Amino acid sequence: MEFDPHDPPPTVRSFLEERHLSTLTTIRPDGSPQVTPVGVTYEPETQTARIITWAASYKAKNVASRPGQSLAVCQVDGGRWLTLYGSGIVTDEPAAVAEAVRRYSDRYRPPKQRDDRVVIEISVERLVGRAG
Repeated sequence: MEFDPHDPPPTVRSFLEERHLSTLTTIRPDGSPQVTPVGVTYEPETQTARIITWAASYKAKNVASRPGQSLAVCQVDGGRWLTLYGSGIVTDEPAAVAEAVRRYSDRYRPPKQRDDRVVIEISVERLVGRAG
């Protein structure tokens, strides 16, 4: 089922707030997919998914090498699942990093301090799944 990414129903919002890991699919320079486990947060009001990582990670390098590339983040818990589709960028802008860390801390736990922290920001265009 497809949901409005700007106004998902309560069951979808709840599922996106529970503590679950997800997978992020990026495209490597050779065109093949890379799937990586990640923690992700989602802000429906701006349709933004955020993933904290470090600058030298493969996922950050893959996204940075092709700004705006299509990305997919998938969260699964038994028969419930959601996939967020959209275009992504990598930023090390301090306010963006701080906001992503704050949201990650709320959903998961405070991450370890890193001087090379970056954020993958995904502008979510589609939200598909079964969350009820």
